[in-house]
Amino acid sequence: MAAALVQGQGTRVGFYSRTCPPAESIVQKTVQSHFQSNPAIAPGLLRMHFHDCFVRGCDASILINGTSTEKTTVPNSLLNGYDVIDDAKTQLEAACPGVVSCADILALAARDSVVLPRDSIEAQKQKFADKGLTDQDLVTLVGGHTIGTSACQFFRYRLYNFSTTTANGADPSMDAKFVTQLQALCPSDGDGSKRIALDTGSPNRFDATFFTNLKNGRGVLESDQKLWTDASTRTFVQRFLGVRGLRGLNFNIEFGRSMVKMSNIGVKTGTEGEIRRVCTVIN
Repeated sequence: MAAALVQGQGTRVGFYSRTCPPAESIVQKTVQSHFQSNPAIAPGLLRMHFHDCFVRGCDASILINGTSTEKTTVPNSLLNGYDVIDDAKTQLEAACPGVVSCADILALAARDSVVLPRDSIEAQKQKFADKGLTDQDLVTLVGGHTIGTSACQFFRYRLYNFSTTTANGADPSMDAKFVTQLQALCPSDGDGSKRIALDTGSPNRFDATFFTNLKNGRGVLESDQKLWTDASTRTFVQRFLGVRGLRGLNFNIEFGRSMVKMSNIGVKTGTEGEIRRVCTVIN
């Protein structure tokens, strides 16, 4: 992502080179340190950044504590990585008081390490279009699930009593053997908070095998699998897979470009926002 040749309107690589030279290094080292003890923070930070940008823009409002805040919603409360942002912010305030925003820390942390609901593809495409993102951006950013996980409660409905057209009652778009595997991991009366890898091929590696899973009916989330079953987005999945006859796409390069575009959604500059001293509360 750092090599993506795209610059936003209010953000760019090296933005703090004069006002706080060690900023990017501090965030990078903090992420690396936490990752060594808990690899789950990588997908957590990516998804945190994704969820933050799609609500009110990339303003780090997802980090604020409170009884009715974004942080308390079920999808956000289960995310890993909040402690990483707090740790980085503490170090940055010591090095450069009042300079580096929480939104930028989250963007940098996500760079150094996105779950849509059960919407139809058309609804998902519209949400992205409303933010100035394309269908290709949709497919690319959802590909970030290659290192993500999801709690059983968010997809278990696909495994039981979903359809009358399949012998086991599961979502017919799913591979039958895969359904059996997931039913063993997520029993109908089991722990709904148990987390399952969204990329069963290489859960700890950032690569394009996630798209191979979709082609084979092994998408854990219904919204993910729809990227393959819907013709309007299947072409992009095929391009990431290198299907003959289509112009190929490099997932790592395209993900960086799409992340930069997303990171510039609703960015607050100048007097529009504030540099919070502590990311969990408003000054």
